Amino acid sequence: MLQEVKELTAVDFDQVFVDDAKERMSERWQFDCRVHDMLSGPVEGEFDAAYSLDVIEHIAADQEDLFVKNIAACLKPQGVFLVGTPSLESQTYASEYSKQGHVNCKGAKGWKTLMEKYFHNVFIFSMNDEVVHTGFYPMAHYLFALCVGKK
Repeated sequence: MLQEVKELTAVDFDQVFVDDAKERMSERWQFDCRVHDMLSGPVEGEFDAAYSLDVIEHIAADQEDLFVKNIAACLKPQGVFLVGTPSLESQTYASEYSKQGHVNCKGAKGWKTLMEKYFHNVFIFSMNDEVVHTGFYPMAHYLFALCVGKK
């Protein structure tokens, strides 16, 4: 990510993961890494963009609004949020172990509806076998929402 941006702030609610990231961080690729639970409030600061991959499916449906609201609150008015998650349809093929942690998977329409509460423009993309497309969402394994312009 640092190859494309001037500054990067990473957050995780688990101190173990933050410590691990800091220990592995190379001198060439330094970034701010903090312990923060996105369900407790926005990250301190104002950001041009945020991304969250493989996180929201682990957040209970009754807390998803709080999660997205807190991320949107961290962004500048024209900020961008990229979120990715396995699709609801992909869970048919997931292992039982994987399904235990994936408590909040949705189809494309559900993700778009959620993100449109907080962003003016929401674009859904899907992915199969490392190919990103805007094709037939029920056959997608993974969904991305590109959210632009917070409300």
